[in-house]
Amino acid sequence: MIKVAVVILNWNGADMLRKFLPSVVKCTNPDLAEVYVADNGSTDNSIDMLKSEFPSVGLISFKENYGFAGGYNKVMEYVKAEYVVLLNSDVEVTERWIEPVLAYMELHDDVAACQPKILSFHDKSKFEYAGASGGFIDKYGYPFCRGRVFDSLETDNGQYDTPTDVFWASGAAMFVRRKVYMEVGGLDSRFFAHMEEIDLCWRLLSRGYRLVCVPGSKVYHVGGATLKKENPRKTYLNFRNNLLMLYKNLPSDELTRIMSVRSFLDYLAVIFYILKFDFSNAKAVIKARRDYFSMLNDFKSSRDENLRHAKVISIKHRYNFSLILQSKIFGKTTFARLMK
Repeated sequence: MIKVAVVILNWNGADMLRKFLPSVVKCTNPDLAEVYVADNGSTDNSIDMLKSEFPSVGLISFKENYGFAGGYNKVMEYVKAEYVVLLNSDVEVTERWIEPVLAYMELHDDVAACQPKILSFHDKSKFEYAGASGGFIDKYGYPFCRGRVFDSLETDNGQYDTPTDVFWASGAAMFVRRKVYMEVGGLDSRFFAHMEEIDLCWRLLSRGYRLVCVPGSKVYHVGGATLKKENPRKTYLNFRNNLLMLYKNLPSDELTRIMSVRSFLDYLAVIFYILKFDFSNAKAVIKARRDYFSMLNDFKSSRDENLRHAKVISIKHRYNFSLILQSKIFGKTTFARLMK
């Protein structure tokens, strides 16, 4: 049986597939991996285009859009490979991008998921926002990466080329053991999109697995292909889902204190948007907080289950500082400076 299934989730992205799928087909060793596109109920010509232009690519077709999380959960019912790569449709891969990650995971059976080094497609000398060279979070749930702190993207000079344990692996290009993915319940489809991979990674870490960035594998990511960075819908999902992620996974002795601070920080964000006359994003944050509270009852059983199965409470790569304070006040805009 083929070891790896590379699965690209698509929704009305025929042009994106036509541009980026050729690199995936060309650079993926067919002796190791099979390439699939899972179509999330597209209404464009994606399926016809795939059948005519990429006949070697496996096609999984859904009748509706299940979102990023729900789509990949359904994918796991179809593919039977030991490892599954969750790959965004706007990613250009490079020669031998599968081999270094597969070799690392084969050698370390406690590693549940990995990511490659992710660079910007538009400026290939720089890291890309969604993952860079491995992800972490601060005390209050704000994510950052080796190579990216908020919107500050570093130039790749090889400074983060060593494999390292991380808190989260990017959903733009995540290698995951299918069996473990299923064991912990996969991505939370209630998130729909954004933050769901960090939530999954937190569950994996709390159950004793490791997550690693393997920079020997390199890909280039466009980023923001579905929703642009300042889109109010994206702001809403990021804030709401980040709060839900914290609620699901925080230890009981931290929950009240952390969520109180987050309330203060979120309303600071509202003020920040208002001062920029960006009322749409200000409303998105307020709506995110309101909907977070309305959804808590639905997530209580998930929180109870996560805490019940947790083997590790204090996770090493959730750093005990405020990213906002360190970066916005003290000017630490690189990972290396944050670590000092």
